[in-house]
Amino acid sequence: MAWRRENSPQDRRHTRRIAERGGRVAELMCRIWLRLTGHRILASRYRCRAGEIDIIATKNNILIAIEVKRRANHTTALESISRRQQQRIAKSLEIYAGQNGFDGDLRCDVMTVGHRMGIRHLKNAWMI
Repeated sequence: MAWRRENSPQDRRHTRRIAERGGRVAELMCRIWLRLTGHRILASRYRCRAGEIDIIATKNNILIAIEVKRRANHTTALESISRRQQQRIAKSLEIYAGQNGFDGDLRCDVMTVGHRMGIRHLKNAWMI
């Protein structure tokens, strides 16, 4: 049996892959939930020069950027979104709206997914 140092690059890559997979599953669950609640999904994992948005949806002529966080509990999920990340998401949504000729209201939401598969949707989590 080969011994590896704790926190080796290989261990970190493996942990990162598991977290990435969990994040993708959480995003899928949130997209399904959003569709069931009357939202229209326009994009997933949208990227531009300003940043990335997990889900872009629309409902009632409001263009919504949704940041999905999967954590052990909803509080730590909400606390994990930095001010800088909020600004990047807001700027990315403005870019998306401009590229697609959207002239309605813009909103930034957060959806958290807990380990027991509980989904919470915090609407208008921060102002643009």
